[in-house]
Amino acid sequence: MTETAVYAAGGVVWRVVEGKLRVLLIHRTKYRDLTLPKGKVDPGETLAETAVREIREETGIRVALGVPVGVSRYRMPNGRTKIVHYWAAEATDAAVRTSSFVPNKEVAAIEWMSLKKARKHLSYPVDIEILEEFSRIVDEGALPTFPIVVLRHAKARSRDDWDGSDSARPLSTRGRRQAQAIVGPLLAFGVRRVISSPAERCVRTATPIAQAIGQRVQFSESISQDAWEEGRADARAIIGQRVRSRKPVVLASHGPVLPDILHELALATGTMSGSYLGSASALQPAAFSVVHVPVEHPGAGIVAIETHEPQV
Repeated sequence: MTETAVYAAGGVVWRVVEGKLRVLLIHRTKYRDLTLPKGKVDPGETLAETAVREIREETGIRVALGVPVGVSRYRMPNGRTKIVHYWAAEATDAAVRTSSFVPNKEVAAIEWMSLKKARKHLSYPVDIEILEEFSRIVDEGALPTFPIVVLRHAKARSRDDWDGSDSARPLSTRGRRQAQAIVGPLLAFGVRRVISSPAERCVRTATPIAQAIGQRVQFSESISQDAWEEGRADARAIIGQRVRSRKPVVLASHGPVLPDILHELALATGTMSGSYLGSASALQPAAFSVVHVPVEHPGAGIVAIETHEPQV
């Protein structure tokens, strides 16, 4: 992020009503316009966290983020550039029923519309561009999606400073801070299960997010570095299970193992290999890549991959 730009995030919130797709637009009180829910990043917040928070604040609906649908850039009246990141975000029936929205000084009303009507009534061309990208994903049958999150463990103590086995090597002080800091960003993608290499540094990285969702960390030797070094790792089995389950999950593993995990994800979803797989697996400690897979047709290929770097 640069100091001169203003960063914000939001979403194309969607649901299916009686077999018809609808998106949610907001009527802003002050500006008397019709736009997508979004807002500025708060200090210490990631873009993904901002998107979830702003959607809830402006619409009253709790969402988890789906596939990214674009970035808009425009000049503000004060001359600064505003950069807004958007995700698709499904509003479940339960989330809509428990919406906390009431008209307020910022948002006068919220309205569900068809894509055709939304294109016609949105106030700004930059919003229409985001909606067009969302529409493209819909036309390709790639909505809804579920995330498989590939996470590299947080910063561990140096091998030179550790006398025990490598699998017992703990997180450093910075690593413990990183493990806490990634909880919010991971929650933004609605993860429901956490699977980790049994190595101490992976387990301690995975524990805070598991606690946050009320789950226990599940251990898998198949994605451990020891198993990888000994030629007995089995990322294929883990990935096959996760793709079949169609449930949001975090896989906490090690730098050398991540390329195999991404490779198996591509194979399991019928996705063409490419340099993007290398980029998604070349993670620094506590970074993670979110692989968005279509729920109805996982074998149709990965819809998108996004990588998030640690803030600590």
